[in-house]
Amino acid sequence: MLAKRTLGHGLQVSALGLGCMGMSQSYGTAAERDEKESIATIHRALDLGVTFFDTAEVYGPFTTRSFSAARSALAERKPSSPPSSAGESTAAG
Repeated sequence: MLAKRTLGHGLQVSALGLGCMGMSQSYGTAAERDEKESIATIHRALDLGVTFFDTAEVYGPFTTRSFSAARSALAERKPSSPPSSAGESTAAG
């Protein structure tokens, strides 16, 4: 189980996060980036307990590719159990 950190007004996320910059820019060409691989990476992070995904706008101005991959990965999963507290959530941001 990963340690948790509290952000803002009570949102709890994992102390370790996954930066999604490489899913939208900076590494290789657009043709070389593989959305299926991005989704698989997000699933693995979730399996390891990661609940914080950095999908900052700076990682692909005016595009939502990395956020789209994160959203797709989360939509494919069914929650295994309800969050342990009202403030615990999966965050993208």
